Amino acid sequence: MNRRDAVARVALIMGGTLIGGDYLLTGCGPASTDKTADNGKGKTQANGKLADVLDAKQAAYLNEVGETILPTTATPGAKSANVGGFMAVMVRDCYTPADQQAFVKGLDQLEEASKKQNGKGFLESTPEQRTALLRALDTEQKQYSKTKSIEAPNHYFRMMKELTLLGYFTSEVGATKALRYLPVPGKYDGNVPYKKGDRAWATT
Repeated sequence: MNRRDAVARVALIMGGTLIGGDYLLTGCGPASTDKTADNGKGKTQANGKLADVLDAKQAAYLNEVGETILPTTATPGAKSANVGGFMAVMVRDCYTPADQQAFVKGLDQLEEASKKQNGKGFLESTPEQRTALLRALDTEQKQYSKTKSIEAPNHYFRMMKELTLLGYFTSEVGATKALRYLPVPGKYDGNVPYKKGDRAWATT
């Protein structure tokens, strides 16, 4: 699966366009450390983006969020693809400053939502409680996305869900374990028999 295919598939699943998709297709630029300045709210670059958006602890937290979205079953889950580390890079390099701020603030909002719904933090919750919480947040983000203005930042959980799907299915684990992968494809065959339950191909 190439980058453009992955962006298109995730956008289809989410029912819209992929947040930061334009940046991803044109090549996200890495943070430039020599143009940073500390404004008291975190280091920012000349373009206004945060230089270091997420730390290792937050990336580990996002791995747990991703694992709840795509849990380990007969195939490895999102945590095995380190989707938290993927999110840290994508949010830093491909998101607008407004979406970066919304994403970071969303970590606290998710934790607060967990305490309100389950009486404990997300990491302390059972797998069933985590799933119920994320389903509620998914409903919330869908409603928000329908009515938000163009200028308003995107919902933090929509970004987390999108990046989980994109990071997983473009990872080695996702492409070779969850999808079918043929490293050296042969001739083109447009009439391959399909059996119900067959996994999608990782390459097209």
